[in-house]
Amino acid sequence: MTGACVSLTTDYGLTDGFVAACHGVLARLAPTARVIDVTHLVPPADVRRGAAVLAQTVPYLPVGVHVAVVDPGVGTERRGVALATPAGLLVGPDNGLLLPAAAALGGVTDAVELTNPEWLAPAVSRTFHGRDVFVPVAARLVTGARLTDAGPAVDPATLVRLPDPVVRADADGFAAEVLTVDHFGNVQLAAPGALLDALPARVRVNGREAVHGRTFGDAPPGALVVYVDSAAQVAIAVNTGRAADALRANPGDVLTITTPPPRSCG
Repeated sequence: MTGACVSLTTDYGLTDGFVAACHGVLARLAPTARVIDVTHLVPPADVRRGAAVLAQTVPYLPVGVHVAVVDPGVGTERRGVALATPAGLLVGPDNGLLLPAAAALGGVTDAVELTNPEWLAPAVSRTFHGRDVFVPVAARLVTGARLTDAGPAVDPATLVRLPDPVVRADADGFAAEVLTVDHFGNVQLAAPGALLDALPARVRVNGREAVHGRTFGDAPPGALVVYVDSAAQVAIAVNTGRAADALRANPGDVLTITTPPPRSCG
């Protein structure tokens, strides 16, 4: 994999030197590797958000090593792992963050725990495993080292998985958990877009009128539109507005998408 890509997805933010330190380690250990910053603005400790962003992005990145660090358990007994898939490698904490991306890349074929001290920084901080564990491991992998040399094999069945989000079919529609809210305030639900197929051109979101459309302009300015987003998930937007604000919706909330009741003839 010499000369391949390393991607970075973290909750480190951009006001401190954490991201620069990770870039610096990569520049020293794997100077020919191309580095792609997916995002460093995952909300702090929001593992589910980080997992969703990573899973929805990695299919469009070059084959390489994908480092993800959203790690509220750093320094505890949680494992550091590297996962092999048919379309690349993933490195990060064993807290559920990596598995959705692994599924998007074809599933886990091999997994190891990161215990080889020769692959890590000489002194490993208890609170900065991105710099001292995960990035040094990625640098070795991207320059051709064998995954099996990073540490002992892990049974993929023992990897930590995030709880399944709520998705429930109802008589007049469905209910689904908010998976993410993006920069534009669009609300992505943990529901496949196919659930919209049977619904009419007018729907309700938590009882509020909305257009069932294909894009933002299918609704009048300021109105809600329910559509299938670029990740093939059900999403809700406001034309020239923010659906998250209009619905007061946050990740983890459950929203209902329903068919309006028939109009009365009286």
